[in-house]
Amino acid sequence: MKKTFAKIAFLSLALTLGAPTISYGADKGSFDIGHKTFLLNGKPFTVKAAELHYPRIPRPYWEHRIKMCKALGMNAICIYVFWNIHEQKEGEFNFTGNNDVAEFCRLAQKNGMYVIVRPGPYVCAEWEMGGLPWWLLKKKDIKLRERDPYFMERVKIFEDKVAEQLAPLTIQRGGPIIMVQVENEYGSYGIDKQYVGEIRDMLRQGWGNDVKMFQCDWSSNFTHNGLDDLIWTMNFGTGANIDNQFKKLKSLRPDAPLMCSEFWSGWFDKWGARHETRPAQDMVNNIDEMLSKGISFSLYMTHGGTSFGHWAGANSPGFQPDVTSYDYDAPINEYGQATAKYQLLRNTLQKYSDKRLPAVPQAPAPLIRVPLFQLQEFAPLEAAYQGQTPITHSDDLTFEAHDLGWGYAVYRNTLPELPAGATLHLNDIHDYGLIWIDNQYIGKVDRVRNEKSIELPAVKAGSTLTILVEAMGRINFGRAIKDFKGITNDVTITTQQGKHEIQYTLKGWQSSYIDDSYETAVRALSAARKHTEKDTPIMGKRGYYRGYFNLKKVGDTFLDFETWGKGQVYVNGHAMGRIWSIGPQQTLYVPGCWLKKGRNEVVVLDITGPQKPHVWGQDKPELDKLNLEKSNKHNNIGDRPDLNSQAPALQTEVKAGNGWQTLALPGTVKGRYLAIQIESNQDANAPSAIAEIYVQDAAGKRIDRNNWVAKYADSERGNHTLDKMFDLQESTYWQTETGTSFPHLLVIDMGQEQQVSALEYLPRAEQGAPGSIKKFKFFVY
Repeated sequence: MKKTFAKIAFLSLALTLGAPTISYGADKGSFDIGHKTFLLNGKPFTVKAAELHYPRIPRPYWEHRIKMCKALGMNAICIYVFWNIHEQKEGEFNFTGNNDVAEFCRLAQKNGMYVIVRPGPYVCAEWEMGGLPWWLLKKKDIKLRERDPYFMERVKIFEDKVAEQLAPLTIQRGGPIIMVQVENEYGSYGIDKQYVGEIRDMLRQGWGNDVKMFQCDWSSNFTHNGLDDLIWTMNFGTGANIDNQFKKLKSLRPDAPLMCSEFWSGWFDKWGARHETRPAQDMVNNIDEMLSKGISFSLYMTHGGTSFGHWAGANSPGFQPDVTSYDYDAPINEYGQATAKYQLLRNTLQKYSDKRLPAVPQAPAPLIRVPLFQLQEFAPLEAAYQGQTPITHSDDLTFEAHDLGWGYAVYRNTLPELPAGATLHLNDIHDYGLIWIDNQYIGKVDRVRNEKSIELPAVKAGSTLTILVEAMGRINFGRAIKDFKGITNDVTITTQQGKHEIQYTLKGWQSSYIDDSYETAVRALSAARKHTEKDTPIMGKRGYYRGYFNLKKVGDTFLDFETWGKGQVYVNGHAMGRIWSIGPQQTLYVPGCWLKKGRNEVVVLDITGPQKPHVWGQDKPELDKLNLEKSNKHNNIGDRPDLNSQAPALQTEVKAGNGWQTLALPGTVKGRYLAIQIESNQDANAPSAIAEIYVQDAAGKRIDRNNWVAKYADSERGNHTLDKMFDLQESTYWQTETGTSFPHLLVIDMGQEQQVSALEYLPRAEQGAPGSIKKFKFFVY
């Protein structure tokens, strides 16, 4: 007995002083809560966790990325478990290959790292539908992340499967897992302690009562769903006021250990916006401050990796799809190499270790270039559904209703005779639609731009309307995660007849569905060999392209698709991800472990058609090259309202400092548009900034922001655009260019008339709330 205790005590001392040395099958240990600290095997322990996502890293590179985190000075790995990648079809589970999460945890233990598991069921993570499987939407009336019987039944089955894989690996059983998270940032979704409690109970049944469980939220909302028997942790990002973030938690639980369970090292990128970065020194200063105060943290992300295939999600309000790269401006970049941010953080973390940190490991593959090569084989998109019997129906046109999770749909209908100038209304296309009448291409509608209609030329009776719809990633944050794909509502045509407007609702559709898979691409290319001139496709050069390149030396590379349009890429059968000419991402990361000496195959599906069907490989990525049809700024002078004759609903000034402020209007005001005219700042020399706003209805409840659209801003700096003021993220913000003069005008379209009784305002979360406004006028019209 004494021998065992001495062994554990020695292990505890090693863990406290420096990087731990643990191995699978080690003696059973403990992880508990002490007075203002965590206790590892009875000794005070500060968690320094690195967030990694196993599906975003090729399995042959898992161990290298874990070693990179250890060399950085971390002592734990934090992971989400992605429900939708493990159960891609209802009832069919896969925990093998790149999905072998248990092996990932064993590799962490082999390399002396503990593990924190976050099994959802919802994870967010800028991942398709926040990790929830698309097939849940086959039940049209399902309520996600609520006590919907079917949803909870499927969650229980999934969580039991996860527990089968991972519960044997808790520290109490000799494994590396020290904590398990219950749900994820639920305060940003709703208030339902009973739901959160039922998720906790499911996890307890699978994992047992000895493992420590926690929940995470923001400092502004964590009490809404906080359960008494769970550890409470905060999520916030670079530049935050640390004391302010933990102030309320310390008042409620003065003896509890403190932890930032997601400290955001950077941010994610969206199609059509600049590459996001965060200052390295600000990140390191915050981590230094937390460690000096004994506060644990998990760095989200330490290494982001890549959302291969169709797994990148989308943000809301509106629709803001994420790019393929999940570089995140993290200390370890997308392809696993140390950045300047890494070196700066490593120097700081060395101060908190009594042992010299391990050497930074060499990359598992060199970076290589690939000479330009042509993709000479071509198959029109029609070849992908050649031989299919079209589905005839008039009601539900969504992908989900026809058992398709990801990919494309072709819808056809017959049109009546129409004069030029009639308008086709698509209510709504999710997410990108191309439109033809007979063999004539008419144009596109893009959900990113909130486009829902298009003007038609003169149409002869009996003409065929064809609509190709591409689905991008489902929304992963907020209430809009119930994100059906395809044509999600009705399709109508309005036209003028004399003094009257006539509206047609199109019924009797025929549709064909195209799965997003390498197998579908190969089948289409094979079918295209039988193509004849009389089969000339109406979609022209939109379709599948295939080409090859040869390698004498294998390595990581970045294939450049700047001359291509929009679609998907496969390399040697691996789904690499989405491309879109608008940027900012123009290259795709191709891991060397998926390449081979000799001939390598590249297949591209391009639904808009390439300028030139060629590709080359670079030895560095291109993540910040925009090629927009128009600016992402909201400064169109035609959208600027004349408010001279408008009386403000509120004219006041706000207090300085961090945190939400609620400003009641003298009375309830009705209107569709919100305008904020900023007259001055707390610091007259600083640019103006606002992190978030809400408005309340006549009953004092927050008005839903899902249909809000950024209308006008007279000044926006870089990616700090007006839409950041209502993107559900308290760490992002709108900001003016430096040196612009007052007043500043901001206009938001709520989508419909609303009764407004109050404005809720949040300044930036960093210490001192930089850029805070002072005097302003608020209009509702």
